[in-house]
Amino acid sequence: ALRDEIPALLNNHASKKIAELALTFEEFLAQAKPNLQLQKTKTRALLHGHCHQKAFDAVRPIEEVLSWVEGLQVTTIETSCCGMAGAFGYGADTYETSMKMANVSLLPAVRESEPDDLIIADGTSCRCQIYDGTHRTAKHVAVVLDSYLEKRNPIH
Repeated sequence: ALRDEIPALLNNHASKKIAELALTFEEFLAQAKPNLQLQKTKTRALLHGHCHQKAFDAVRPIEEVLSWVEGLQVTTIETSCCGMAGAFGYGADTYETSMKMANVSLLPAVRESEPDDLIIADGTSCRCQIYDGTHRTAKHVAVVLDSYLEKRNPIH
């Protein structure tokens, strides 16, 4: 919204400046390059990029951030829209179309993955579509990173 819709609606300098400064979570991390202490793993993961991430070439920062987890083998699923598009997939008149879209490549890739493979998707609607179509729970990148952070004892 900050990069596309607001500047298009307002068409002023302030909204365009905000659009230039807006970052996704992963873009922020990729630029900041924090020194995260991450545990190693031998886990495979499938990554589904949200439509807005694809539109703004913001999938590469996700892949970069996930590469910081040593041993995490990430495969990006080549997909179009998951078919949900907000509430589109929940409409009685659009449900069938939504599922057809999801079944082109996203849902088959998730179904063919191993039960221990991580499924990663930042989009809330994407995660709902994945769950509804496969009964697999996809996780946001922030949740995945948190699960690999080396936990330290809090200061008392």
